[in-house]
Amino acid sequence: MVQTPAKPLTLEEFLQLPETEPASEYIDGQIIQKPMPQGEHSTIQTELASTINIALKPQKIARAYTELRCTFGGRSFVPDISVFLWERIPRQRNGRVQNVFPIAPDWTIEILSPEQSQTKVTKNISHCLKYQTKMGWLIDPDEESVLIYLPDRLVEIFDEKDQLLPVPYEANAFQLTIGELFGWLME
Repeated sequence: MVQTPAKPLTLEEFLQLPETEPASEYIDGQIIQKPMPQGEHSTIQTELASTINIALKPQKIARAYTELRCTFGGRSFVPDISVFLWERIPRQRNGRVQNVFPIAPDWTIEILSPEQSQTKVTKNISHCLKYQTKMGWLIDPDEESVLIYLPDRLVEIFDEKDQLLPVPYEANAFQLTIGELFGWLME
């Protein structure tokens, strides 16, 4: 849902507004509320973030966050999953994780909901790639496919059960096939 305030808000004014449920995003001067996640979306999001963290967090390689607001390059949006390399996680002086993430994730993952615009989600992934994100995934549960976005490369489509999904180089300890990803919907 796009909200058009009577007076256009700046990014700074948007960030002062109370959070909404589901989250609202600030994109190209517009406030757009994300759709409420449903069963398939929620299952994939929960399982995927947990599986990434099990593979990468113990060795302090990277950490996956769900529904984390990322604000950079004039936009503020909430990818379904944001993965940050360990050394890039914004931290407070005492070492604790910061609440505000003013940088692009290293790997952004979006899960398409039935009523969601694929173009809008692709624009968010493209925006991330312009700001040093290494890879973007767009997961389409209806098509049982994953579109892989890399800087300066054509989009690759993965839709065969035995295909191993590519991950950023630093995350190669994490491996997942298309069949495993969509198999979570049968559990």
